[in-house]
Amino acid sequence: MIFCEKKEKKSAALVSIISNTAIISLKIIAGIISGSVSIISEAIHSFSDFLASVLTFFAVSRSSEPADKEHPFGHGKYEDMSGFIEGGLIIFAGLFIIYEAVKKFFSSDNFLLEPAIGIYIMGFAIIANFFVSKYLFYIAKKYDSISLYSDAQHLRADIFSSLGVLLGLIAIKITGFIFLDSLIALLVALMIIKTGYFIAKDTLNNLLDGSLPQKDIDLIEGILKKNESIKGYKNLKARKAGHCKDIEITIFFNPDLKISECHKICDEIEEEIGKCYESINVIIHAEPENKDAASVEV
Repeated sequence: MIFCEKKEKKSAALVSIISNTAIISLKIIAGIISGSVSIISEAIHSFSDFLASVLTFFAVSRSSEPADKEHPFGHGKYEDMSGFIEGGLIIFAGLFIIYEAVKKFFSSDNFLLEPAIGIYIMGFAIIANFFVSKYLFYIAKKYDSISLYSDAQHLRADIFSSLGVLLGLIAIKITGFIFLDSLIALLVALMIIKTGYFIAKDTLNNLLDGSLPQKDIDLIEGILKKNESIKGYKNLKARKAGHCKDIEITIFFNPDLKISECHKICDEIEEEIGKCYESINVIIHAEPENKDAASVEV
C-alpha cells in the first residue's frame, strides 16, 4: 500500500514537472516574439510552478518514507515544508511581475508586436493545466497530500491567470490599446500573491503544530461523548504532519475498571477515530475518574 502511494504521488509530481517545463518554454518564446509583459509575467508564474513541482517531487519522495531512528514521528513534515516554500515562491513571483508591469507601463518601449502567438499559447496552456491540475487534485485527495494539493492549486491559479491574459490579448488585438498589457499583468500578479498567501498560511500552521480545524475536534469529541464507559476527558490535542494526523487525549475511567478493560475501550476509541481518517496516529492516556474531567483543552 505504501509503495503504491509513493509511486502514484511521485508520478503525479513528475507529470507536473514535465507539463510546466513545456509550458514555460512556450510562454517565454511567445513573450519574446510578441513583446508582451503579460505573457512574460505568465512565464514567470509558470516558472514558480515549475520550482514548486520540483519541491513537490522531493517532498512526496521523502514524506512517504516510514519512521526511522532519526525521525520517529515519520517524514510527513517534508510536505508541509515544501508547501510553505511554494507559497513563498508564488508571492515572490507576484511581486516581481508587479515590478515589471509598472516599469513597462511608464516605459517608452511600451509596444506589442503581435498578440496572435500569445493567444494560441495561452489557449494551449489553459487546456494543459486544466487536465494536469485535475489529475493532481485527484491524487492529492486520494492520499491527503498537502504538497500535491499546493502544486494543483498553483496550476489552477495558472489557468485563471492565463485566461485573463488570453482575454486581454484578444482585447488588445481588437482595440489596439497596448496599455492593457501592463494592467493585465498587474491583475495576474495580485491573483498570484493571494494564492501564495493562503498556501503559505495553511502550511505554516502545520509546521508550527497548529490545531486541526474545529470540525475535526468536534468529530473526535463526539466519538468520546457517545461512549458511556468514558467518565470524562481533557488535553485533547490534534495536529497534522503532512498527510498524517496526530491525536492525543487523556481519558478518565471508573477507578474500579480493570486495566485490561480500560485498554480495550481505548482500542475501540482509536478504531472509531481511525474510521474517519485514512492516516492517523492516536495516543490515549488513561487515568482514574476525576471530577474536573469535563474540561477540554485543545
